[in-house]
Amino acid sequence: MNTDNGFEQLKLNRQLLNAVEEAGFSMPTEIQSQVIPPALSGQNIIGIAQTGTGKTAAYVLPVLRILNYPQGDEPRALIIAPTRELTLQITSVFEQLGKYTGLRILAVYGGKGFSDQKKKLAEGCDIVAGTPAQVLELYYSGHLILKKVKHFVMDEAERLMDMGFTPQLHKILEVLPRKRQNMLFSATFSDRVKKISDDFVEFPVEVNIVPRIKTATTVEQFIYHVNGFGTKLSLLQSLLQNPELSKVIIFCKSKKTANLLAAFIQENYGTDNLKVLHGDKTQQTRMNAVAAFRNEDIRFLIATDVAARGIDIPGVSHVINFDVPVIYEDYIHRIGRTGRAFATGQSITLVTDADQWHIRKIEKLAGLKIQRQDLPAEVEIIPLSREEEREQAMEIDRQKRKDDPTFQGAFHKSKAEIKRENKRGRKK
Repeated sequence: MNTDNGFEQLKLNRQLLNAVEEAGFSMPTEIQSQVIPPALSGQNIIGIAQTGTGKTAAYVLPVLRILNYPQGDEPRALIIAPTRELTLQITSVFEQLGKYTGLRILAVYGGKGFSDQKKKLAEGCDIVAGTPAQVLELYYSGHLILKKVKHFVMDEAERLMDMGFTPQLHKILEVLPRKRQNMLFSATFSDRVKKISDDFVEFPVEVNIVPRIKTATTVEQFIYHVNGFGTKLSLLQSLLQNPELSKVIIFCKSKKTANLLAAFIQENYGTDNLKVLHGDKTQQTRMNAVAAFRNEDIRFLIATDVAARGIDIPGVSHVINFDVPVIYEDYIHRIGRTGRAFATGQSITLVTDADQWHIRKIEKLAGLKIQRQDLPAEVEIIPLSREEEREQAMEIDRQKRKDDPTFQGAFHKSKAEIKRENKRGRKK
């Protein structure tokens, strides 16, 4: 370990330094070096940094250092995260870096393991990481005692807001002890995140590593323009023939599309080379899928945005955005699954005419111009179906009206649609 510039300068104890070294970290990232010292002194923290920059360890290490050793049966630290996947990831980091401390860490989330979580709470723990609904359910049922919590962390705050957890967060804040250390972490600092931070983080040390919505510099980003779904599949087939795409996450907008892509890829690469991750899968299935991908038992992981922030897997070579996300921060989080921990990676986004508007917004927010690539010669251009052509035209009209409310629309409704609308109007 580098004793001049590494973690030893951050006043961590030997147990933590040994665990950090064994984890392969010799130098703290920027967010870690700026957050850990004030956090160790008990100050409130607001940390804003792009995904993949080490935010989790930035609060895990000071919490572990302050708690120091097991004590009592009730948790002294509570971490709130938006998804089960992120909760499990946070717990994994606590376990990895706290392996020599003896501190007891428990993940709390919905699903089949709920009864086991109650049992483990009864046995005693020092740190709880959980999703808002499950934390409240366990609290109201009397299984989770929060009166000794001295350290409260809200991770991925903007996603918590996006997913509608604000009411649950306020309920949690109401039952926590008033005297505690508060830390909030987020990739972006939207107005909603600022509002909730103002509600509970008093006199914070603000650490803002990057301007709003910046993509990781370790990720090369490319765009292919396609006319529609059929051509997307043709391009995907061409891309996946490249052996450099060795460990690939493919993001799509819906469970339906995820299942269609899985069937398509299985035809070419077999059923044993991919897993699908979306909200309809059981928790155990999702955990198995992530483990298989982490261990490189499979080459492809197909996921909806439910998993975009919860996956922290080294060595992801490529992220493919089969669909352009309409929540622009999701683009940042998707491509942040590659190029992590100073490694490099590539993202490839498939863009239709109806997506161009969203891509311009993403580029403006991120302050960059994504590289355009020509379609490979072997990619077959599949004509749009009438339904898909119609959907794209309607979406483009909707975007133009958003930019200009006086726009009348190039898309004309059919006589049957006009008749139906008139009929609904008369009923009103």
